[in-house]
Amino acid sequence: MKAEDVRALSDDQLQDELLKLKKEQFNLRFQQATGQLENTARFKQIRRDIARVKTDQRRRALEN
Repeated sequence: MKAEDVRALSDDQLQDELLKLKKEQFNLRFQQATGQLENTARFKQIRRDIARVKTDQRRRALEN
């Protein structure tokens, strides 16, 4: 997900996206613990996507 895509989302969509990313992060951790994780690079992508969403939420909160 790119920063442009995050900026295009509404506040509700951002919240939903954050929830979805957090669930995926949890599932990845679970897969890693059980030895089923194949794509370890996905951790980094998810972590950065979460940061992008949170950054944009904070930016919007400061604008109001």
